[in-house]
Amino acid sequence: MSKRLRNTEVCADCSVPEPRWASVNRGVLICDECCSVHRSLGRHSSQVRHLTHTPWPPTQLQMVQTLYSNGANSIWEHSLLDPASVMSGKRKANPQDKLHPNKSEFIKAKYQMLAFVHRMPCREDDSSTAKDLSKQLHSSVRTGNLETCLRLLSLGAQANFFHPEKGNTPLHVAAKAGQVSQAELLTVYGADPGAPDSNGKTPIDYAREAGQHDLADRLVEIQYELTDRLAFYLCGRKPDHKNGQHFIVPQMADSCFFSVCSSLDLSELAKAAKKKLQSLSNHLFEELAMDVYDEVDRRETDAVWLATQNHSTLVTETTVVPFLPVNPEYSSTRNQGRQKLARFNAHEFATLVIDILSDAKRRQQGNLMASPKDNVELILKSVAVRHCSDSQDNDQPDYDSVASDEDTDQELPSSKGDRTKSLDSDLSDGPITMQEYMDVKNALSVSEAKIQQLMKANNNLSDELRLMQKKLHSLQSENTSLRRQVTTNIYQIPSGTDYPDPSSPSALKRRQSARASRPMSMYETGSGLKPYLPKGETPYPEEGIPTLQPFPPHVSKTWVLAERLISCDVCLCSFSRRGRLRSSGWLGEGSSIPELDDLEMESDPTLPSTEDVIRKTEQITKNIQELLRAAQENKHDSFIPCSERIHVAVTEMAALFPKKPRSETVRGSLRLLTSSACRLQGECRKAVPSEGGPGPDMQLVTQQVIQCAYDIAKAAKQLVTITTKENTN
Repeated sequence: MSKRLRNTEVCADCSVPEPRWASVNRGVLICDECCSVHRSLGRHSSQVRHLTHTPWPPTQLQMVQTLYSNGANSIWEHSLLDPASVMSGKRKANPQDKLHPNKSEFIKAKYQMLAFVHRMPCREDDSSTAKDLSKQLHSSVRTGNLETCLRLLSLGAQANFFHPEKGNTPLHVAAKAGQVSQAELLTVYGADPGAPDSNGKTPIDYAREAGQHDLADRLVEIQYELTDRLAFYLCGRKPDHKNGQHFIVPQMADSCFFSVCSSLDLSELAKAAKKKLQSLSNHLFEELAMDVYDEVDRRETDAVWLATQNHSTLVTETTVVPFLPVNPEYSSTRNQGRQKLARFNAHEFATLVIDILSDAKRRQQGNLMASPKDNVELILKSVAVRHCSDSQDNDQPDYDSVASDEDTDQELPSSKGDRTKSLDSDLSDGPITMQEYMDVKNALSVSEAKIQQLMKANNNLSDELRLMQKKLHSLQSENTSLRRQVTTNIYQIPSGTDYPDPSSPSALKRRQSARASRPMSMYETGSGLKPYLPKGETPYPEEGIPTLQPFPPHVSKTWVLAERLISCDVCLCSFSRRGRLRSSGWLGEGSSIPELDDLEMESDPTLPSTEDVIRKTEQITKNIQELLRAAQENKHDSFIPCSERIHVAVTEMAALFPKKPRSETVRGSLRLLTSSACRLQGECRKAVPSEGGPGPDMQLVTQQVIQCAYDIAKAAKQLVTITTKENTN
């Protein structure tokens, strides 16, 4: 994957800072706007990849960054560096220029027409010039000077040049010398890792003989890059080349979430279409495979492009690449066939990709058929007809639209029952129906849709959490101040002092005056998130204070429980004084503490002091907050250490109380406190996956963990309340 870029990097074409895309074969970094023009040129002119949202081979990314930092852009803008170019009116695009026509025309001239590249002196024999350049390339790749080799390639040197005297290619030389970046650059320009030299050895062989095993493994990956990319597009997996697995033909087991339809006999037309693909000559089959590879790249790049753009300011003209751009080196027939690939829907295109993967594996392993003359366009038409025919013969509904959440929970329909294929089965071992191909692509489409939904939900939750954390910090500061005030009042109020009647007008006026003299919390003003009232508890509204409401329905259950914890943490210390409870809006006029309504409060001089209980409660609350953060950040490995610390803090708090308290309320709160701590440990242990068994349902485990933590906080709050009331009576 890509490394984090430096802030000093600018777009090679218009100098906008912090470019997010790279042109691999040009060795430059480009911005979003310029990238839209690069994409319209086609892969034969510029091969673009996103720096952070596209998986990169590390050595290829290092090659691009080395070229960029060493001035590769000067190769493509050579004549613009000449002061005379300013006098002639030639200039580079700048950030203020419009995309069309200013930037687009400059980029086309720079990369498509090579208008600013240094030109070699004219010679009568162009072939000898190319041969001389290729020989220079052959000599240069043994060094680490990448920009020199890129300059030679830009002038016409051939990456697959076979040196008549040396008997090998530049890639053989780079592999033998262990020049990884040179090998990456050569293969980007089409060098063949499997080409033999005069002794029958390939660049892969030379890399292994030189002890460059990582380079040899990378060259093997490059050798199978086309089929690897097609397989990854369908099922998100790549072959394990190190263990001798060089092909993955996607199968029904790759979907993992549904049962497959029973096998149906292929129609005659479908069989004929597949037979035509198998009967293509190797040359025509390679052309078709390369065109499909380019279409896969176009579709995947479009997906990354749309995912990384600011859709509120998205400009349509910078995003539309409706089909593969014309390659002037190809015939008009082939260019037309390439553009027709964009018309294939997901099912049709998946069918073609799987057929190509199957036949590529068959051709690699031998068993070649006769190779009559045929063309690519005929195969494309046959595949489209095959799709239509199978859809009619099987009489199955069209699953091209994205299924709803309810649909994904049901098995797909089947006309002859359901069956499951093993992971190591191969589509080339027997006939495969179009319906099965459709099922594969449908499952992938559903998965992609659910991923997008989850990403959107995750962004919403992240915004909620940031708001919660901000409010939490302000409330913690407020509660610290309140705790100090409560502690002072406990020791300063003379014994025997009567509390004023809270329902009297003077008491109400004093409460309003006190509230006006300090910052209002979000619970009192009604702003921000409202406290959550557990089921069965009754809110106690006070005049001037909004009635507490439950969370809006779009907040998930897990984070509702998290809010309960935060609410408990905010109010724990403020429960230490009855009058403070009323001024905070937790007690109504003439009411007692909600949790202790209708419960006996028999005097018990053996209870610990309020300060000791509050101090232990703060330790419990601190550990609960740490557990909550771990749940929010999906750090499930932190559950067990957090639960152990909570258990220790709970044990210390329980030890403050007598073994057999007189009050049933105290005994009930202590039982809830200790039992919840033990249950929390058990739930946290479930987060650790067992060896060989199925993984735990982390969503359920997280909800249970937070519920236990909430019960602990609630019990601690009750004990603070009880001791405060007992010690102030």
